Amino acid sequence: MKLLVCGGAGFIGSTFTRQRLLEHGDEVVVLDKLTYAGREDNFHEIRDTPGFSFIHGAIEDSAAVAGAITGCEAIVNFAAETHVDRSIAEPDAFVTTNGKGTYTLLEAARKHGLRYLQVSTDEVYGSIEKGSFTELSPLAPSSPYSATKTGADLLVQSYFHTFGLEAVICRGSNNYGPYQYPEKLIPLMILNALAGDSLPIYGDGQQVRNWIFVEDFSRAIGHVLEHGTPGEVYNAGGPDECPNLEVVERIIELTGRDSSLMEYVTDRPGHDRRYSLSSDKVRALGWEPSVRFAQGLEQTVTWYRENGWWWEPVRSGDYREYYERQYGKSLR
Repeated sequence: MKLLVCGGAGFIGSTFTRQRLLEHGDEVVVLDKLTYAGREDNFHEIRDTPGFSFIHGAIEDSAAVAGAITGCEAIVNFAAETHVDRSIAEPDAFVTTNGKGTYTLLEAARKHGLRYLQVSTDEVYGSIEKGSFTELSPLAPSSPYSATKTGADLLVQSYFHTFGLEAVICRGSNNYGPYQYPEKLIPLMILNALAGDSLPIYGDGQQVRNWIFVEDFSRAIGHVLEHGTPGEVYNAGGPDECPNLEVVERIIELTGRDSSLMEYVTDRPGHDRRYSLSSDKVRALGWEPSVRFAQGLEQTVTWYRENGWWWEPVRSGDYREYYERQYGKSLR
């Protein structure tokens, strides 16, 4: 296939792009506006791979989308503002990218008769005390981030029902792995631990997340693109759940640090207590996660330890200012 991968310079999008190029032999056009979390360095392994091309542009820009879509058979949309903390501080960017951007892509897919896959999140369901969300669970977003993703999902479904667009949605649980921008829990804690900085833990640290290794989720997306039924939603959750506090404790052990670095900070407003996804529907299509959390976390710590070239420019740039605003202290 020839795919237009939107947001393909980000964490999950670049993983998906590498897989489709190297494992499936697809042709991939990446469209990305290179915000703080989208980096061309994520393409260093595939930059010269036949079939790969990159276009710098925003998904809310219809002209940029029109220039990128030529000859493509499907659109896979990873492009989104994704960090809950940033959505609380600056929600306008989330409305623009997650809302208007999705609309612009759907219009392009409708005009050209393309298959469309929307990459979404378990956060659209809100928090669940027991059990796991299924694709039929009510949508109950609790942050500007999850609300804009929910709105985008509903827009995608409306284009299937109203216009017959061959659209599917794939919702993932908390991703982790190489190339993840360090504002998210796992890379933040790994890099702070390696540097000897404090490890800020929201509230009591007992928020539970269902963790999925990024390569597993990327393969789920590809599987849904190839085998999913238009109009349907597919949840892809990881094999293990773990409270945030335990995640931090495991990272401390893997990095050879001690618990004195842990620092409890004021909880995030509206912080969801627990996410959990049932993956029965996508498993019925033939997909299975292959990486358990303990194995994936160890691989992730090793990758960050060995790839300072990738994260050192991040930690020395605008991220430092963001971190100081968010946590009230400077990094080393």
